[in-house]
Amino acid sequence: MLGVRDPFHRAQLAIAALFCFLGFQYATWASRLPAIKTELGLSEAELGLLLMACGAGAAASFPLVTVLMRRLGSRRLAFLSAVCLSLLLLALAAAPNYPVALAVVCCDGVAVGCLNVAMNAQGAALEATHRRTAMSRLHATFSAGSLFAALLASGVNTVTTSVAAHFGVAAVILLLLVVLTRSGLLTEDRKEKGEGEESGESTGEKRRSKWTVPTRVTLWMGFAMVFGTVTEGAMNDWSALYMKDVVDASAQLAPMGIAVVSVMMVLARLFADGWRSRWGDGRIVRIGSAVGGVGLALALLTGGVVPALIGFACVGLGVAAVTPCVYVAAAGQGTQALALVAAMGTTGLLAGPALIGFIASASNLVWGMGAVAVSALLVSLCATRISWPKTAAEPEPSTV
Repeated sequence: MLGVRDPFHRAQLAIAALFCFLGFQYATWASRLPAIKTELGLSEAELGLLLMACGAGAAASFPLVTVLMRRLGSRRLAFLSAVCLSLLLLALAAAPNYPVALAVVCCDGVAVGCLNVAMNAQGAALEATHRRTAMSRLHATFSAGSLFAALLASGVNTVTTSVAAHFGVAAVILLLLVVLTRSGLLTEDRKEKGEGEESGESTGEKRRSKWTVPTRVTLWMGFAMVFGTVTEGAMNDWSALYMKDVVDASAQLAPMGIAVVSVMMVLARLFADGWRSRWGDGRIVRIGSAVGGVGLALALLTGGVVPALIGFACVGLGVAAVTPCVYVAAAGQGTQALALVAAMGTTGLLAGPALIGFIASASNLVWGMGAVAVSALLVSLCATRISWPKTAAEPEPSTV
């Protein structure tokens, strides 16, 4: 982050680069799944299991992330996991057979879980340190990273169809991004409640050194994150197919489903920090997810291309702020809570589309998308059970 002197903007750019990194890395290998399927001779079921392996690795990362965050801190953990994710791209390209590919993708899921927690811890620390909302804009850069990865995949494919060449270029870009942004990351994480108080510091450290049963509030945060990421992931994977097979959209219009969702999510996340400062995180999550669920349900009941696009826009607008707000709330509960919520969210994002596929195959895609609408509404329900922290821009109550 050379040339940026303001501490807030310097750290914000560095942390945003981590979010962009993760979106870019995931979208890079996901964009080449057809080529990987062909090279390894995989069936549809084997390809689905490959995707599930990534989610399994992310879910299994929870206890490891808790330990690593405590020992390394978010800055060093983000750097190490980012380097691993860059190298895992090369390992996947070189995988000689299906079992090796499964192992690589599972390791990728573990590294994703580590980086996911580390970068959100950095984002929460940024808000707490500078008393300014920033998390929603940070999450917008994840979507931007996915877009850049798609553009790179398209450009490389015009030159060569080699997966190894594509992943090699992507790995170089990712490693350069890591090196350039490391110096801008925050050196201290957000302090947990009660941390640093002289009277109870040693006792608190001893208590946090052991794994404890998640609190009820933490579990509600985890469920909100799962339902939110299931909604987000399913819309990305199934909206185009719904447009084509259910509402008979043309080949030109079918991709507009995912385009509408993505554009609305990016735009909403760019403005959501201002909404958070004005109305509070809890209200944004409750109202937004309800709008997304109801809008999609009405679109499914109405049918047609235009209602579908409007419904998809409601989902993109409504769920955009869910993950940023829940991550901030979880970070305030401590490292273990953040790690658990992040693991549940990553699992929902990766496993959700497969779940919707199972529902669609057992009935039809309308019912599958109906499950997405229900998932968005469940986010709103979970949000009513969460004790939301004050936004970074709100002053703390004075004590006399």
